[in-house]
Amino acid sequence: MKTLAKRISTATIAILLVGVADLPHRSAAQNAAAVLNAGAQTITDKRPAIHADGIKFGAYDPHGDFGAQQSVTTEHLFLPWEDVDLETLRVADAYALARGRNLLITVEPWSWDVDWRLTSTELRQKLLRGDYDANMRAIAMMIAQLKSPVIVRWGQEMEDKTGRFSWSGWNPPDYIAAYSRMMDIVRQKAPGTKLMWSPKGEPGLNAYYPGDNYVDFVGLSVFGLEAYDKIAHNGPRTFTEALKPGYDLVAQYGKPVWVAELGYEGSDNYIKPWMDTAATKQSDFPELQEVVYFNDRDVHAWPFDLGRPDWRVIEDASN
Repeated sequence: MKTLAKRISTATIAILLVGVADLPHRSAAQNAAAVLNAGAQTITDKRPAIHADGIKFGAYDPHGDFGAQQSVTTEHLFLPWEDVDLETLRVADAYALARGRNLLITVEPWSWDVDWRLTSTELRQKLLRGDYDANMRAIAMMIAQLKSPVIVRWGQEMEDKTGRFSWSGWNPPDYIAAYSRMMDIVRQKAPGTKLMWSPKGEPGLNAYYPGDNYVDFVGLSVFGLEAYDKIAHNGPRTFTEALKPGYDLVAQYGKPVWVAELGYEGSDNYIKPWMDTAATKQSDFPELQEVVYFNDRDVHAWPFDLGRPDWRVIEDASN
């Protein structure tokens, strides 16, 4: 594996591995969208409310905003399988272990450097013929040395058709073959590691289900952007409304469900209900076990020239 360590700050590594190679610069349209998205927001800390009788809560937290919060049960990492120094996982493990947290490791089968990425077709062909087995073995062998409980989430949002990820939109049998191949390596080299199959939550996801033997948890992505809702849904959606379509599609599998990526942004009136209900037990979602907040600016621009929403719970004054 090549190393991308020079692209990752020491402070960030000490928390949890964030890639910056493909973050676009803010355009005038994105700046205007940021103002629109903020609306009448006066809330300065929009982290979800944790309830004694609620569900578990985790976070992807490259800024350390949840570092001292004792109610966080899972530390989420994003890891490319090329161009990264896997020794940084030991630092993330120590960080999680000191706080009594599990590790959810999302393995993205590409490089974070856009200049090194393969086309979707090239990636699929090389992966299915075994060219990337060594990459996954190296990751799994490192995971086997970690002390924290680990869940591996590989190739997320595979049913997405926007072209956001190189592995999304493949023919379902090809994706299932790739996912199964990678998870077989994890089970061989890191026994006891749990596996998460993680669709976006859109129609068509069921064709990508790899079978009960390859799924310990189902992870969905749920984001609420007020400006987007006004255009795409003719009005604001609640957390419950945003989660329900995907949840209803995966409930048939009888697996514990997580919201593996959660974020929301908008006015006070929009985000307050999300804050109050995201970690609340609801009768509509009996299998929902945990929500994991994505505490950073989105890597990709949203439709309708809305730019990259800032999901961070504490506003970054430098943006």
